[in-house]
Amino acid sequence: MYRYVGNISDLSHYIIKNFVENKSIAIDGTLGNGYDTDFLSSLFSKVYSFDIQEEACNNYINKNIENVEVINDSHHFFKKYINDKVDCIMYNLGFLPGGDKTITTLHETSLESIKEGLDVLNSGGIMTICIYRGHNEGKIEETCILEYLKNLPKNQFGVMVQSYLNRHNNSPLLVVVEKKQN
Repeated sequence: MYRYVGNISDLSHYIIKNFVENKSIAIDGTLGNGYDTDFLSSLFSKVYSFDIQEEACNNYINKNIENVEVINDSHHFFKKYINDKVDCIMYNLGFLPGGDKTITTLHETSLESIKEGLDVLNSGGIMTICIYRGHNEGKIEETCILEYLKNLPKNQFGVMVQSYLNRHNNSPLLVVVEKKQN
């Protein structure tokens, strides 16, 4: 078992827990089975959690967690539902683990969501993006998202990519975007 080089979601949680200072509002851009939403709800005052799959939303709503608002819509519609700045945004792109693998996040909407997310992200806020590139759409997401992020102005955003070097070429990537504090 590895303590640091294990699960990419655990690493994302560690970064958020230890490096996001203001923990008022967070967004889980991909609710899925709810693990990231559970994590965020334990730290943040308010969590908005998005998923296009009604089943995923209904499963989570049944938990009745007071500080979580589940939104059955695409993550690229943040601004339709959220009027505030946020301190953290998480994505686990790809498909629902254990679900229908033909329903995936799409590069066009994921990229639009990331752009909107960077706009609503507070100064000092962090966005984490787990890109699962073991399927065709995941490879396209990887290419377009990394191309966009590498051109962000370095005086406003720090962008870091963590990947596994000694695993197959399709292993997930963790991208961390930090918005510079004013």
